[in-house]
Amino acid sequence: MELKAKTAGAARILVVDDDPGLLRLMQLRLEAAGYGVTVADSGERALAQIAVSRPGVVVTDLQMGGMDGIALFEAIRAENPALPVIILTAHGTIPDAVAAVKGGVFGYLTKPFDAKALLDEIERALAVSGAADAPGADDGAWRKSIITRNPAMEEVLAKARLVAAGDAAVMIRGESGTGKELLARAVHAASPRRDRPFVAINCGAIPEPLLESELFGHVKGAFTGAVRDNRGLFLAAEGGTLLLDEIGDMPQALQVKLLRVLQERQVRPVGGLQNTPVDVRVISATHRDLEAEMAAGNFREDLYYRLKVVSLALPSLAERREDIPLLAGHFLGELAARYRKNVSGLAPDAVEQLVAASWPGNVRQLYNVIEQSVALATTALIPASLVQQAIQREQTEFASFEQARRKFEREYLAQLLKITEGNVTQASRLAKRNRTEFYKLLQRHQLDPRLFKPVRA
Repeated sequence: MELKAKTAGAARILVVDDDPGLLRLMQLRLEAAGYGVTVADSGERALAQIAVSRPGVVVTDLQMGGMDGIALFEAIRAENPALPVIILTAHGTIPDAVAAVKGGVFGYLTKPFDAKALLDEIERALAVSGAADAPGADDGAWRKSIITRNPAMEEVLAKARLVAAGDAAVMIRGESGTGKELLARAVHAASPRRDRPFVAINCGAIPEPLLESELFGHVKGAFTGAVRDNRGLFLAAEGGTLLLDEIGDMPQALQVKLLRVLQERQVRPVGGLQNTPVDVRVISATHRDLEAEMAAGNFREDLYYRLKVVSLALPSLAERREDIPLLAGHFLGELAARYRKNVSGLAPDAVEQLVAASWPGNVRQLYNVIEQSVALATTALIPASLVQQAIQREQTEFASFEQARRKFEREYLAQLLKITEGNVTQASRLAKRNRTEFYKLLQRHQLDPRLFKPVRA
């Protein structure tokens, strides 16, 4: 009887065993079922494979020389908690396997294993892990806008696929330009709410008096300029998903009102007297350190925990450099068509320039660099010189908040030391910081107070 996987081809399986014969047999059986299979003959090699490309499921022998199956599972769980691991075990080690399942291993099979049982277990693992596509989101359509082969990014997407099935509030963290809204849209597209509206609002881009009205709506005459009723974005997203982008910039007065809406699942428009029930899945996104904002009293702790049921952290572009050529090629194809330019690709040294750049503005900055390069291209192949010029222009424009703050801190401290002629006590007093903290700041910026003391004749 020929066995075929229901979601064959939708995910790759990593098989780990130090027995070459069994490893080859499992590879042949899984490939015959339609899966893509990668093999590793040790736990150490398996971890190296996962670092290069995240599989959908790991199937590993329990007893191996060097790193055994349990040690491999624990190493995988530390970096990829959503990656399911199935352990193969001999009859004598079943108690160890059962204990492993209690510790978080997805499942185990005894040797000699039945091929159908193995396929069923893999199918079950793929269904729970999010590696297999759900009905209505076939062929990975839910994540089509996110281009990656980076394992850390794949782990984020696996978690996103898992959480999409429910209604838990999701908080997406990441630097500006990493694609937080794209990920939020992907969660919506993979969810049962996919056929309902997806509505996004940037909480930092709208003045406080207008933000409340935008979110919750207003009645006619509620304030000057309110010439008609406005339903607000919560009701506009009814049955669907609302993205609160840059939630860390929301004014405190509105944080209280948002918390009440999330708790009661009802909204009251500005100037209104009645509440309206609302069914919305809320996703929030921020580039800020909200824990620090809470400690400073700028963000409500109760709202933070209400929004952060599940947290997804996007890696920066510098942390996923293998994606840069993929993204650059994708953007180039789009932009060449838009600008009607006969541009077919990037010169090899131009790609090297892109991969080596620092990218403080992340994917958004990469897009801008490719757009400038395409717009100014006069040849089919974009040269490195054109890319380098675009990168230099963008680097000045895309200095991150952290970079700008570090630059300000260094210049500020240097100015204080100049004024006080290197006297740390006076400088710390002017900065309203204690001496210990001030010294730490000087060390961070490698500023030596002795260099600011006047030279004695």
